[in-house]
Amino acid sequence: MRMEKLCIAALSILSVPAMGGPSNGAISGKVTFTGTPAKAEPVNMAKQPECVKLYSKPLTTEKVVTGPGNTLENAVVYISAGASENSPVPSTPATFDQQGCRYATHVLAFRVGQDVSISNSDPFSHNIHPMPKSNREWNRIQPAGTPPFSYSYDKEEIIPVKCNIHAWMQAYFVVLKTSHFAVTGQDGEFRLPELLPGKYTVTVWHETYGTQHQEISITSGETRELDFVYRATP
Repeated sequence: MRMEKLCIAALSILSVPAMGGPSNGAISGKVTFTGTPAKAEPVNMAKQPECVKLYSKPLTTEKVVTGPGNTLENAVVYISAGASENSPVPSTPATFDQQGCRYATHVLAFRVGQDVSISNSDPFSHNIHPMPKSNREWNRIQPAGTPPFSYSYDKEEIIPVKCNIHAWMQAYFVVLKTSHFAVTGQDGEFRLPELLPGKYTVTVWHETYGTQHQEISITSGETRELDFVYRATP
């Protein structure tokens, strides 16, 4: 009789429905422009014949890269307020390569404390010179054939990067506290997943057109659309 009562009690516990918590939502959208953007300009490599030989037509600048439908590439969209950051810093480094007398990634976004693996795929030397204001500045020659080296940053910051050997080589490190960020491609689209219900400030940064902010709230399991539009002038 006692055993029967214990079995009934156990079945009762198993039949209690599980209490589900809030599910993650997402914010997605597109970065576009109105007006007339600045045209890409040819890069003058005349003083570096080893670089000229790599291209059948001149390399162009990447300060403004546009796509079909007035989209903007290389815009960084991220959560700047409202997200409690519990995710660990990735153990896999971000990668930054020098190839074809240019930085293969023009805008590289990564986490505070995350390593960046910096490599040189060209058959001649390059120089990597990030120029932060809040973090420590450094400057390093990277000869051809040498292995990649790694570096990480302690503070959130947008850092211009240049090469002291090839003056046209320019890029940006976007060092962020949050794990919720995206860099737009040619389609201008972004998606920030894994967001708990709440109110967020979403920020977009573009090297030529500056910074914008918008506030948005999402509920459990909801995906909200949020677009950014820049006014472009030549």
